[in-house]
Amino acid sequence: MIKPQQFIKIGLTAVSLSVMLGESVLATSSQLKNPIAAGRITLRDQSQYSHLNPVILAQNSSNSEADRLLNEGLELFQQGTAESLRQALEKWQAARQLYHAAGDKGTEAVTLLGMGRINDDLGEKQQALDYYNQALPLLRAVGDRRMEAATLNNIGGVYDSLGEKQQALDYYNQALPLSRAVGDRRMEATTLSNIGNVYNSLGEMQQALDYLNQALPLLRAVGDRRGEATTLNSIGLVYDSLGEKQKALDYLNQALPLSRAVGDRRVEAATLNSIGLVYDSLGEKQKALDYLNQALPLSRAVGDRRGEATTLNNIGGVYDSLGEKQQALDYLNQALPLLRAVGDRRVEAATLNSIGAVYDSLGEKQQALDYYNQALPLLRAVGDRRVEAATLNNIGNVYNSLGEKQKALDYLNQALPLLRAVGDRRVEAATLNNIGNVYNSLGEKQKALDYLNQALPLSRAVGDRRVEATTLNNIGNVYSSLGEKQQALDYLNQALPLSRAVGDRRGEATTLFNFAYLKRNQGNLSEALTDIETARTIVEDLRTKIGSQELRQSFFATVQDGYKFYIDLLMQLHQQNPQKGYDALAFHASERSRARSLVELLTEAGANIRQGVDPKLLEQEQNLLQQLNAVEYQRYQLTQGQYTETQIDELKAKSQAFSNQLNQLQTQIRLTSPRYAALKYPQPLNLPEVQQLLDEDTLLLQYSLGEERSFLWLVSKNSINTYILPKQSEIKTAVETYLQSFNTENATLKDGLPLSQILLSPVANQLAKKRLLIVGDGALQLIPFAALPIPNTPQNPLLVENEIITLPSISTVAIQRQQLQNRPSAPKTVAVIADPIFESNDPRLNNQIVSENHPPHPE
Repeated sequence: MIKPQQFIKIGLTAVSLSVMLGESVLATSSQLKNPIAAGRITLRDQSQYSHLNPVILAQNSSNSEADRLLNEGLELFQQGTAESLRQALEKWQAARQLYHAAGDKGTEAVTLLGMGRINDDLGEKQQALDYYNQALPLLRAVGDRRMEAATLNNIGGVYDSLGEKQQALDYYNQALPLSRAVGDRRMEATTLSNIGNVYNSLGEMQQALDYLNQALPLLRAVGDRRGEATTLNSIGLVYDSLGEKQKALDYLNQALPLSRAVGDRRVEAATLNSIGLVYDSLGEKQKALDYLNQALPLSRAVGDRRGEATTLNNIGGVYDSLGEKQQALDYLNQALPLLRAVGDRRVEAATLNSIGAVYDSLGEKQQALDYYNQALPLLRAVGDRRVEAATLNNIGNVYNSLGEKQKALDYLNQALPLLRAVGDRRVEAATLNNIGNVYNSLGEKQKALDYLNQALPLSRAVGDRRVEATTLNNIGNVYSSLGEKQQALDYLNQALPLSRAVGDRRGEATTLFNFAYLKRNQGNLSEALTDIETARTIVEDLRTKIGSQELRQSFFATVQDGYKFYIDLLMQLHQQNPQKGYDALAFHASERSRARSLVELLTEAGANIRQGVDPKLLEQEQNLLQQLNAVEYQRYQLTQGQYTETQIDELKAKSQAFSNQLNQLQTQIRLTSPRYAALKYPQPLNLPEVQQLLDEDTLLLQYSLGEERSFLWLVSKNSINTYILPKQSEIKTAVETYLQSFNTENATLKDGLPLSQILLSPVANQLAKKRLLIVGDGALQLIPFAALPIPNTPQNPLLVENEIITLPSISTVAIQRQQLQNRPSAPKTVAVIADPIFESNDPRLNNQIVSENHPPHPE
């Protein structure tokens, strides 16, 4: 006995692809990046309604061979593996030919519907459409309007899963009057629910609620508690998207007991997933994990490997948001083989994208590319053009970050026509922004403006003021580089209030950095200083609210150019006013730019740093950080669609309240646990504190490389002197030349003289017989200072006259001394050699220095 409804797929697995805009906080540009993290998957049940009476095919046809093949195929179909589905498809293809030959249109249509359903499940969306469209005229010929409505629903579902929402609506709206005409209220409710879900995905929330609320009483009238549970779930998800989290939970908590009452563990798992995701967005990560971990065994118990993969994906997403990158990867990698086993190539591609995004956030660009490139052919095979475009965008952004500009443009330009075809104007605006920024970095300013000016009306049309602000900022940057200062100011002045209105503090900091850059170039150094100090305060504040040390480091790396500009500006002010102490402030800024994350890593690596602190206070601190991040995420989501000023103000008030609580709690921790506070919240040293570390025989040489000029501070116990050095590119060239000769058999001491003249000659007369603490920057971290010739006596290397200690930061000395206090001497001695990396484009990340300069040791 075969039920045609087994082939009806109404209510699909929905993959929520969140486009995250990561504006680089730079003085030159703010680029929109779009790592598509497809980890947040909301389940909708895949076989939502059993609304058709059983059809016993053997009674409807005299073709016993075809019936046998159809029933054997059904047994294979119910096993649900990719292999069994393909075997079922072969059986049904053979059966279909027999029914066709016999002129049995009704059963042939049912068989085609089953074949479409298998291809749909396997991710072969175009093939599924082909079979469904072959079934339609046969059903119309036999006058089966109920099955015709079901097939139209299935076709709509395929277009829905492909992101082609308007086509999905067209088919659902054809199904609706048919289901009403035949009086099938359950089918009518199904169709209304599907239409509501499409409007939800389009961001038309009120329309979504209208349709879902029409479906609900129909389901209650026919006593379909399972369908009622699924629709309550959908309504909950709409309220979640609207930011009304408590209402979302109210509906989801109505759905949960209904799914349990009817014993449908699949729908129960889906509802638990949805509740988990709401708590995730509220920042209650542990609650989110609790619900998701309840869903996982349910999916496993019913053999729902697709649902299991969805839950694993969502758990991975929570760990990713907590900065637990390895755990995120573990869960995402568990999801992959399950998706491959059931043949769901679309969600497999989304998961590969998520893994790529994790590696992208970790700065492991090649790994990110590997996963994005695995996702791409899968998306093309299933015809998902929207996510294909997003993946192309991701790949383009990785190549841009690697400096491969033409490759970046190739991929970004492939994304554009796909986004236009599926009507995704928001991501189209982001892509146009990215293309514009690449052209700007290539010096093709007019092309950059052409693309950015295409992005601006799109961002306004979709009401995304965050993207609009970023676009205005980027246009301002281009005009600034063209010397059109007033035009630049006009655009930046439009961008700043928008960023503030939507609470985009990182965007606000970006624009303030750019204001400072522009005003500095106009000679308004004091005004520039005010803007950049405001921006720096915002950046520091944002950074302290990131829970993961790894992510704090990553975030800080993105603002290094801003710190370089800040240092340069302070040194310009020092030249104008040598007695005002701007050189000391510049030195402190240099130390902050390199020391903060490193000092935190050193301190947090100390043994038992939590000794003496109340664990409850630490738990409260972590919870507040999570809630604060969640409010900011809600505000970000809200500003991507329609919203009111009241909603934004409410979230701002929540954010401020959590910030105040966090500050109060950290003050309490400092008072009750001063040792822990000193380690947990370390501050880079200022000049007087550094000088206290130095004795009469020790000098500190601290370098900072800049785009226009570089600086050297020579600090003694009682003085500070500053020196201007060549710009970063010249020093980098000198370093590369030196390293190339240094690693050859014919290397001589004189090879280092040009570099020594640049780095040491300004202070050569003050170095004799001193202990030198050297803090390098950028390319200078690669060179052996001890081997450089002394400028005044080039026949001797520096180590002949000086004790050399190279440091990543002078503040680390204070931390090490603090940790060594009262520590008993170790019974043994160990030497540890470290070579720290501060910048994401350091060539050592790609093993360039190892491969080029250090030949393998002989066996």
